[in-house]
Amino acid sequence: MGAKTETEKLARVRLNFFACYKSDWLLRLMELYGGAAELLKRKAAEIAAEGGVMMETAERLVAQTREADPEKELLAAEKAGVAVLTVLDEAYPELLKKIYDPPLVLYVRGDLKPVPAAAIVGTRKATPYGLRTAARLAGELAASGVAVASGLARGIDTAAHQAAVEAGGVTWAALGTGLNDIYPWENKKLANRIVEAGGALISEFPLDKGPLPANFPRRNRIISGLSLATVVVEGGFESGALITAKFALDQGREVLAVPGPLDSAMSRGPNHFIKNGAYLAENAADIVACFPPEYLFGLKPFGAEAVKSPEASALRALSPDALEAYNVIAAAEGGLNADEVTAKLAWQVQRAAAALFELEISSLLVSRGGRYCRAA
Repeated sequence: MGAKTETEKLARVRLNFFACYKSDWLLRLMELYGGAAELLKRKAAEIAAEGGVMMETAERLVAQTREADPEKELLAAEKAGVAVLTVLDEAYPELLKKIYDPPLVLYVRGDLKPVPAAAIVGTRKATPYGLRTAARLAGELAASGVAVASGLARGIDTAAHQAAVEAGGVTWAALGTGLNDIYPWENKKLANRIVEAGGALISEFPLDKGPLPANFPRRNRIISGLSLATVVVEGGFESGALITAKFALDQGREVLAVPGPLDSAMSRGPNHFIKNGAYLAENAADIVACFPPEYLFGLKPFGAEAVKSPEASALRALSPDALEAYNVIAAAEGGLNADEVTAKLAWQVQRAAAALFELEISSLLVSRGGRYCRAA
């Protein structure tokens, strides 16, 4: 890393100490001035006049960043075995770079491997059904080579992380605190297990930042941003899991949901998403079927069910059009006819017909009474 790049990285670490933590807002100012280093040279009056922010905010930015010590922070991170990444570093995750407001700084303890990932999220007030389902899905994904991303919270997150570790796979935990202040505290041992198993703890907050309510909704965009798909297991309408799913939709990623009992308040969130077009997640194969085809190579079969069924390997062999058509049909109760497939995908008839033909010869679909259904 050249001297100019190193100076810019230090400036970004310094800027990240600003308590506002609105990375989209800060990124806009950085673009205006040509980088963090240039932004930090400006006086509050300039930032307010040219950047379109209130004078009070500009003054706080200048004061708080002046007090920060990025060299001390980087030295502390090195001693703690924590990598400090910005988009200037090759190790910064490619998927995370593509979201609307990527973290200005990413602190990583462990190994953030370049492998496909799926997020499993849900309520802290999980039911036994939710915990059992989250653990099963996470275990299947981890055993197949998919990283399981979640937020280390109580409930569904904890079940997903634990199952991934127990399956011998990789799991990533995005925190709403600095990496020196693991929260919730009872998950410190789990956090250590995640790292020891080859996974990673991730945060955009300075090392010693404690838990604040405003931090946790923001960390949810990191969970979805690292993932090709987000699966909502349980959660009411006020659940943070729904915030994560909404971030995923905004980021152009897939959202799946686990259906739950109609008389359970914790099923309202996922059932709402299914009613509004989210894919239904019954197993890991459903989740991986939503991945772009280039991410399917190298994944392992999904346990005993995959050995009995050709579905997982057949999905990997599909063309992008056929995979997209399959996902639409599999999500529709009772299947779809050819006209409905064409309409839902807004394709020409010939394009839809080619995709349906490919799916029929792959034995992934069957035609019953003119309607295409997922093969049993």
